[in-house]
Amino acid sequence: VQLQASGGGLVQPGGSLRLSCAASGSIFSILAMGWYRQAPGQQRELVARITRGGSTAYADSVKGRFTISRDNAKNTVYLQMNSLKPEDTAVYYCQLLTPDAMDYWGKGTQVTVSS
Repeated sequence: VQLQASGGGLVQPGGSLRLSCAASGSIFSILAMGWYRQAPGQQRELVARITRGGSTAYADSVKGRFTISRDNAKNTVYLQMNSLKPEDTAVYYCQLLTPDAMDYWGKGTQVTVSS
């Protein structure tokens, strides 16, 4: 299974970005897909997750600003990030979780929020 993330970049505070992550390979079943982030010197943290059935979960720090969605037919997950803050600066990683507890990770995409 391969995960290809895209959409990162440099944006000013208050701006928006949309991340995409497409899964390919031998995918038999997906339990959930999600986004994590890791800032320099900090642990990787969950940003948002969405199950195949559409249930979502968000970190408190992004609630009301970020929206996760997915296209099951394309095995793709999206993260719409609005009202970005400098503290959102991090490398964002896509994760895929299978029903048998296997997890796969993408290489990460850099998001920098700065004026």
